[in-house]
Amino acid sequence: MHWIDLTIMACYMVGMLGFGVFFLQRNEGADDYYVGGRNMSSLHIGLSVVATDVGGGFSIGLGGLGFVLGVSGSWMLFTGLLGAWLAAVFLIPKVKGNKVFDKAFTFPEVFKYYFNPHVALVAGIISAIGYAGFTSSQILAGAKLATGTFADLDLQTALIVMGSVAVLYTVMGGLKAVIYTDTIQWAILMVGLIFIGIPVSYHAVGGWEAIQQTVDPAMLSMTNLSWQNVVDWAVTIIPIWFVGMTLYQRIYACNDEETAKKAWYLAGVFEWPIMAFMGVLLGLFAKVAFTQGMFDYLGVPETLANYDSEKGLPMLLRTVLPVGLMGIMMSAYFSAILSTADSCLMAASGNVVSDIIGYFRDVDPESDTFLRFSQITTLMLGVLALLIATSMTNVLDLMLYSYAFMVSGLFVPIIGALYWQKSSSIGAIAAMVFGGATTVCLEVIFEQLPAGLDGNVFGITVSAIVFIAVSLLFPDDESETGEKLDEEEIKKMKTANY
Repeated sequence: MHWIDLTIMACYMVGMLGFGVFFLQRNEGADDYYVGGRNMSSLHIGLSVVATDVGGGFSIGLGGLGFVLGVSGSWMLFTGLLGAWLAAVFLIPKVKGNKVFDKAFTFPEVFKYYFNPHVALVAGIISAIGYAGFTSSQILAGAKLATGTFADLDLQTALIVMGSVAVLYTVMGGLKAVIYTDTIQWAILMVGLIFIGIPVSYHAVGGWEAIQQTVDPAMLSMTNLSWQNVVDWAVTIIPIWFVGMTLYQRIYACNDEETAKKAWYLAGVFEWPIMAFMGVLLGLFAKVAFTQGMFDYLGVPETLANYDSEKGLPMLLRTVLPVGLMGIMMSAYFSAILSTADSCLMAASGNVVSDIIGYFRDVDPESDTFLRFSQITTLMLGVLALLIATSMTNVLDLMLYSYAFMVSGLFVPIIGALYWQKSSSIGAIAAMVFGGATTVCLEVIFEQLPAGLDGNVFGITVSAIVFIAVSLLFPDDESETGEKLDEEEIKKMKTANY
């Protein structure tokens, strides 16, 4: 890579670290560190939400889908649009309309209120594990992008560089730094894609005529996917909008309910069609370039059977972008990756400090000690995520497994807590354990599941059955459940829409 491109990349990373230092000096407590001071605008929140949700899945995963499926791969992020809008209608009014959550920091605090602290602890553990894994997937995405682009860079070195930058500015700046850097990173990504990545790549592969002549016509169709793809994406991605710790932190960070709703509607539109089609188109262009032999000089396999589809996009950029533009485009893609890694790291830290450690000992969110302890915890989790990343090879699989682990255990209990009056604490814990365990066991033991479906489908089904059955068999004693109020208030909270 030319020294000009390296200089641009270095300036970008130094700038991200600068944001961390800036907010390090201004964060005064848990409100600033974990929920951005609770006064963020819909624009900043909306852009941060979509930047977080897309991240490495866009830069690497969606490129891989475009390489394999063509434009039909864009349907993956259509489920993101549905999830965002459904959450705006059914979840946000429940959270922002309830004064109990005005001082909340984490997603499991919802369980603590509707059930008891034991349920919140289990939810916190599941969420922390899931987001640690997802943080790893983003670091791995950045490393794969870097090694596919920089000729002499090995994966381990790339992991250390990408992981260190993401972890350090997140540790220092907290959620305020994350949200504001997300906005800047989003702008860099959009400029890079619209004015550099897509037009330069399109021209390099020979334009529309060459694309039509090179790829299977099915790759230019919106129906080149199976019903299993649709089901797997839907049950994995839509529910995350109801159980994602990163999203609850941003709901808490909004001024009010209307601000949060606007942010979610905005995020949905940016996910699909805007980001979805940009991602798969670049993957499609990479497939054309591969077929045309443009990557032969890199020593790639001659057949697709031996080729990692996720490497197509980095190799395309490395091949077609001139000096200067390469550095800008790489900064754009790294911005997408870091915008997810930092958010997931903040989510895992919040779960560990507030939901897990806070279960065993009282913590004062307003103290300086709490802030410093939170930063140390974030650092330790970042190092752990980096270690996890060194043992994985496929970004999209790691991302979806992390999502699936959380979704299969947490989705049914949160819907029950908000909308089913007979839901019980024991039922919630049982659903979390059996739902998550089902998904993990199926994914580990079986290479092929019935009907070719994802293990998450079966995990959510088991979770729902267990939740309903156990809740009916073991109802809560309302006088003993953690943060609940009197019986009339409980009934009101479980039946009213806020």
